[in-house]
Amino acid sequence: MDETIVVGVDGSPVSRMALRWAVEEAKLRGCALEAVLAWHVDYGMVIGPMSATVAAGMDRDKVREEHRRVLDELVAEAGAEVRAVLAEGDARNVLVTASQHATLLVVGSRGAGPIREVLLGSVSSHCVHHASCPVVVVHEPKPEHVEPKPVVTPGPLL
Repeated sequence: MDETIVVGVDGSPVSRMALRWAVEEAKLRGCALEAVLAWHVDYGMVIGPMSATVAAGMDRDKVREEHRRVLDELVAEAGAEVRAVLAEGDARNVLVTASQHATLLVVGSRGAGPIREVLLGSVSSHCVHHASCPVVVVHEPKPEHVEPKPVVTPGPLL
């Protein structure tokens, strides 16, 4: 079996960083690279009647084509041979399934924070716990040095 690195992408800055990291790692290892973009129409997010505009924006074919455009753009930016995979489904499940044929899974982490992670779930956390291969999580860089902002108070309150 040929070695393959799978990288999850979604068009966000951190997923672009993960793709760049995966391109370099694939070059070092001499293996294939697969960029996977998972998509789905979440009808569950609509509560109550929806307008024609909202309904048109949720058209499966349009949503799929928009994601295809993003994936094609990312693969073109990669500057390397990358197999593009557009898969319908929840990103967590799609990437865990893709990990079954991978030697390495690479995902980005936006650092959503504990509240958003509990409410929305974390793709990277799910992959770390359920993938069939090692997982690399690429984080957004933190500023090296942040100047403290001066605190201005009105003076003693009497």
